[in-house]
Amino acid sequence: MAGWAVAEAVRSLDEASPMLMVTACNGDRYHKPELSVAISKGVDAAKIVKKTGSSAAAELNLSLLPKTFVLNIDSRLKQIRTTRGAFTYDKLVFATGATPFMPDVLPPQYCWRINHLTGFDGLQKALAKGPQRVVIVGGGMIGTELAEDISRAGHRVTIIDRAEYPLCGLLPEQAGRRLAEALHSQGIRYCGGRHVSGAARAEDGSYRLSSIGTAGIAYLDVADQIVVAAGLKTDPRLPERAGLDFHPASGVRVHPDTLQTSVADIYALGDCIDLNGKACRFIAPLQAQADIIAAEIMGQTHAPYAHSEPVVRLKTKSLSVVVSGSPDRDAAWAVQKNSAEELCLQQMQQRQVSAEIRISRP
Repeated sequence: MAGWAVAEAVRSLDEASPMLMVTACNGDRYHKPELSVAISKGVDAAKIVKKTGSSAAAELNLSLLPKTFVLNIDSRLKQIRTTRGAFTYDKLVFATGATPFMPDVLPPQYCWRINHLTGFDGLQKALAKGPQRVVIVGGGMIGTELAEDISRAGHRVTIIDRAEYPLCGLLPEQAGRRLAEALHSQGIRYCGGRHVSGAARAEDGSYRLSSIGTAGIAYLDVADQIVVAAGLKTDPRLPERAGLDFHPASGVRVHPDTLQTSVADIYALGDCIDLNGKACRFIAPLQAQADIIAAEIMGQTHAPYAHSEPVVRLKTKSLSVVVSGSPDRDAAWAVQKNSAEELCLQQMQQRQVSAEIRISRP
């Protein structure tokens, strides 16, 4: 999504400048957030794709190298080396996204990671065989959305997370507990306070997932499918080879006004960037980021990029969860409303509402 957004923004300013997109997938265009809510709707990968990569490339008059891997970037010579040859550039844009974090104790071949269309397609086909036991490792936004979606498709779902309640990194305990109750009402088990310690495959083809609780108690869960949704990380390989300022936890560091990296003529946007010391992993800012980079590439004057925290909406049907503003994990939340139907919490800074959480039944 980030790469295509830049391509469109550049073409809106210039119709003819040569542009090359290199991607490890086939470049098809689709709305990524749909991946966590499509299984219960019976939507397959083919229906999610809005436009093939080849047709999108033709419309934007750019050269597309699908299923191609970048091996090295020489920022001094302004050259990238790929599995299909070497190419020089005047301006380079990193739109590489982020990859799902995989705990070292879990064999990758046993686990699904739903961060791209290929992973979704594999899981959707596996679950189409009939009702199954699914264990999701990770109770954040993606894990929670997937849990409800898979449960609504007729499968038995368990979430395992180190935190005592879901969305611990975003919600205070009072709100997280309410979400856990909503998941439970859907038949979803939330097993908090556990960290996964390993997985093995049984003779019948199922998996034995082991975990340890905070009190040292060992647990064993049986699963037909394991899904890992334990957060994202930016692959350091290419940023480091290009000599970019990079932080392992948050990604490629960019200038907050221009989105240029620490190396001249190289820009970055989307899930892979560190903006003001934080990872920026939301869809909403992509268009504004793409517009700034396009103006930079075309040498046009522009106002500085002005980042604003997007409104976060959890795509669950059992409970509406909306987070707005800039939540401070260390600040207290004031209860504005607390009923069976709605919970509203606010944080204040300088007598102004700085963050708000609204949880309600649809």
